[in-house]
Amino acid sequence: MPLTQVDRRTEETAIDGINVVVGVCLALSPWVFGFTANTTAAWTAWIAGVLIALVAIGALVAFSEWEEWANLILGVLTLIAPWVLGFSPAGYATATHVVAGLIVAVLAAIELWFTRHRPMSSA
Repeated sequence: MPLTQVDRRTEETAIDGINVVVGVCLALSPWVFGFTANTTAAWTAWIAGVLIALVAIGALVAFSEWEEWANLILGVLTLIAPWVLGFSPAGYATATHVVAGLIVAVLAAIELWFTRHRPMSSA
């Protein structure tokens, strides 16, 4: 049975809020850490950050399990992007992508676990 926004606990909505912040931070990271000249790393951060934030906002507005799967996939893709796209020598860019990807993927996995392992209501 799919969860509605009312069925979700505060911890679960907080996870989506954290993912919004991480997505925004990832999108801003090329300017903050000065890797805008590395266009591959910068564009990856901008696109992944915006997508992560938008999916998390969607989960806050009207929760659906696919949004957590999408953020899990986006988190893993962000995590591996430095090596797949070839910008792993760029220290700040790589660190930013790895940290953001890990946070988003782990939080999405936790929320998926909450969704699948919710105790049945006795009411």
